[in-house]
Parts: sequence; structure tokens; C-alpha cells
Amino acid sequence: PYSASTGCYWNKCAFCPEKAEGRPYKPLPVERVQTDMEILIEKQKPTLIHLLDSAISPALMETFADAPPGVPWYGFARISKQLTDLDFCRNLKRSGCVMLKLGIESGDQRVLDSLEKGFDLEEASLVLKNLKRAGIATYVYLLFGTPEETFDEARRTLEFTVQHRHEIGFLNLAIFNMPAYGQDAHRLETSEFYKGDLSLYRSFTHPRGWGRQQVRQFLDREFKRNTSVSAILKREPPIFTSNHAPFFVMTA
Repeated sequence: PYSASTGCYWNKCAFCPEKAEGRPYKPLPVERVQTDMEILIEKQKPTLIHLLDSAISPALMETFADAPPGVPWYGFARISKQLTDLDFCRNLKRSGCVMLKLGIESGDQRVLDSLEKGFDLEEASLVLKNLKRAGIATYVYLLFGTPEETFDEARRTLEFTVQHRHEIGFLNLAIFNMPAYGQDAHRLETSEFYKGDLSLYRSFTHPRGWGRQQVRQFLDREFKRNTSVSAILKREPPIFTSNHAPFFVMTA
């Protein structure tokens, strides 16, 4: 594992605890990262490097594409203009990138905009297709039960997933937890998430009646039972999920 930054360079997602906590983005200079990588590889001789950054920065992506670190690597990335360029994705593959974890969150544009994700679904679709063509696996994160989502929007996320079943390698399905100091916490009816003093989240009354119970029922009874989705979920490594997935990709 290696971290080239703390915080997130985007730092706008409405649901992110790091944003709610005001955690600043502090990247290491790319030259420092290159030097660290050389030392790490020489001393440890890893078979795979896990980049721990909340999102790998565009500058570091460019650096890896131009000057590969020398061993396979993976990490979180944002849906970005860079990744809509197929040639750039192919250069990332040549640099050793075996998998990118992508927080797409929703298949509905209105929900994405409410979450301040900063991309549109057409971009997300193109990125998934480019990464597939380049030979880079994807681990896609979806988020259900956000304040602006309803059953209809969740259904559209299912439709988006089915449409991209050939491009999505792995799936993570999560139910929204509201950060205790997030931007929505002050405008919604909230309560204790649990009794612990250190809880970072608040329970809330969903303004559209799309609560955790309804979301769970949808995921269990419809989303996961879709044949295209279930085929993706069956690829999930049994232990350590996203951190074991690259090894499955490398040995496939």
C-alpha cells in the first residue's frame, strides 16, 4: 500500500465525511511519488501496488502514463475527462494499471447532480467502455438511499448497471449514511445512528419516503436478483473484496 495524498482533490461530494470534516487535500509532489516508488519496488519487490488515495490525481495519472512505476497497480479514480480518452486509458494499462475503483453512485443524472459528483452519465458510460477496451478492470461503487433518490431513480441505476454489464467487473452496493456534519444534516430530521459517542453519521427521515428498509428490500428483491447484476456479484472475491479483486484480474 502507498498513499500519494491525504484528503481528496475533488472534495465536493455531498455525502463524503472528509468534506464534512473539512479535511484538506495534501498531495505529495509527483517527483516524490516517483522516488518513493523506486525505493519501495527496490526494497520490497511487490507484485502489486495499492494506491490508497481517495482519488488518484490527474497529475499522478499523467505521470504514471508517461513514466510507468514498474509493477502493476490499482486504486480509486474519479470519472474524468482523462479517462474519456481511449489512448490515455491504453497508456494507463501499459503503465501497469490492472484495476480502477470508480464511485459512479447512481444511474440517474439528477441524483448525481445533487451529490455534486461533477460528471454526467454519458462520461461515465464512455469511461467504462474505454477501460474495458484498454483491458483495465473496474470495481464500481453504487450508493442507494441518498436524500434526492426515490424508487424510480434507483430503478434507473439498475438499468444503467444492466446496460454496462459487460464493462463492469465488480460491484459494491452501499446504503447511504449521512455524515453527522454534512450539508444535508441541518435540513433533514435526524436522530442517533447508534449509541456510541464517536458516531460519524446520523440517521435521518428520508424526505421522499425512500428509507433504509425500502432500499434493502429493493436491493434484495430486485437489484441483486437481476440476472446481469447477479453475474457481476458472483465475481466478488469472498474475502477483502476490492483489495483481492486485482489479484483475480491478474490471474484470469
